[in-house]
Amino acid sequence: MTAEILDRYARLLDRHPARRTAAHLLLAAVLVLLVTVEGLTLARQPTGPRAAVWTAGILCCLCAVPWARLPLTPRAWLAAGVSWAATLYVFVSARPQIVWGMGEAIALLVLLTGVLLRLPARRAAVLGPLLALACVAAPVRDASPGRFTLLFSALAAVVSAFSLLLRAQQAQRVRDVAAVRAAERLELARELHDLVAHHVTGIVVQARAASFTAVGADAAAGTFGRIADAGDEALGAMRRLVRVLREGEARTVPVAGLAELRELAETFTVTGPPVTVHVERGLQERLPADLAATAHHIVREALTNVRKHASGATAVRVGVRVVEGGLEVRVADDGRQPAGSGPGAGERHGERGGFGLAGLEERATALGGTLTAGPGTEGGWEVRAVLPYGQGAAG
Repeated sequence: MTAEILDRYARLLDRHPARRTAAHLLLAAVLVLLVTVEGLTLARQPTGPRAAVWTAGILCCLCAVPWARLPLTPRAWLAAGVSWAATLYVFVSARPQIVWGMGEAIALLVLLTGVLLRLPARRAAVLGPLLALACVAAPVRDASPGRFTLLFSALAAVVSAFSLLLRAQQAQRVRDVAAVRAAERLELARELHDLVAHHVTGIVVQARAASFTAVGADAAAGTFGRIADAGDEALGAMRRLVRVLREGEARTVPVAGLAELRELAETFTVTGPPVTVHVERGLQERLPADLAATAHHIVREALTNVRKHASGATAVRVGVRVVEGGLEVRVADDGRQPAGSGPGAGERHGERGGFGLAGLEERATALGGTLTAGPGTEGGWEVRAVLPYGQGAAG
C-alpha cells in the first residue's frame, strides 16, 4: 500500500511540473536548514574532522537536490565518495563529539531512493549498497553513535526495501502494458483478416456469377464497379493488416461497427449513466468496415473506463465524425463526483485509466492514428482518437 501511494505521488508530480519544482525546492530548503544548523553547532569548536563533516554534508545535500543538467549517476557517485572520504578521515583522526551530520544522512537516503528506482540494475546494485552503508556509517563518526546508528540503519533498510518493491511494481506494469498492446495488435490483425477475407470472397462470388451468366453492358459495368470497390477496400485493409503484423488464427465472430454503437450505448445505460451517440450523417454507409470496427472498439473500451473509474458521472457523450485530420472518435463524461466525495475526488478522477487505454493507444497507432485521454475541456474525462480517413489516409 505504501509503495502504491509513493508511485501515485510520483506520477502526480510528473503530470504537474510546478508541483515537482515546489517539491524540489522544499527538499533543498530542508537540507540547507539542517546543514546550516549543524554548521553553526560545529563552528563553536572548529576542528579538522568537523570541517570535513560539514563540507561533506553541504556537498551531499547539493547532490540530493535534482538538477536538470546533472544526471543522477554522477551526483550519487560524488555523494558516496565525499561521505566515505569524510568518514575515513574522521576515523583516522581524533573524534570529537557531535560530528556525524544528520543532513548528510538524509541526503544519502534521498539519493538511495533515486538510485534504486531509476538507474539500471547493474549500476543500482553497486551504488545502492555504497549509499546505504555510507548512511549507516555516518552516525558512527560520533563519539556516542548509539541510537542514531540504529535509527539510520533501520531507515536505510526500510528505504531500500520500499524502493525495490516500487521498482518491481513499475517493471511489472511495463510488462503488463506490453502484453496488453501485443494482445490488442493481435485482435486488430484478426479483425482485419476477417474483413479482407469478406471482401475477397465477395469479389470471387461476383466474378464467377458474371462469368456464368449472360449479362448486358450496363449490368457488367455495375458488376465490375462493385468488384472494384470491394477490391479497393480489401487492399486498404490489407495494407493496415501488414502494418500490424498479424499472428495467430483468424476469428469467425462478426465484427461490430457504427451500426452497433447505439445498441452498445443502450446496454451501457442500463447499469451506468445515460449515453448519447452522435454519428455524422451518411458516415455509417461510406466508412470502411475496419475503421468502423476500430471506432466501435474505442467507444466500448472508453465506456468500460467510465464504468470503472467515474462512478459519479451522470452523462456520457459519444461522437463519431470526419475532421481535418481524419476520423474522430470522442467519448466524454461530465465527471461529476457524488456527494461527500471530498476535495481530492476531482484529482483522483483525473488519474484514471489503465491497461485498456494502453491497448486503445496501441490500436490507434497501429492504424496510423493517435489517441489521447485526459481531463476534458468542459470538465470530466475525455478519450479522443483520430484515425486516418479520406484524402489524408495512407492507404
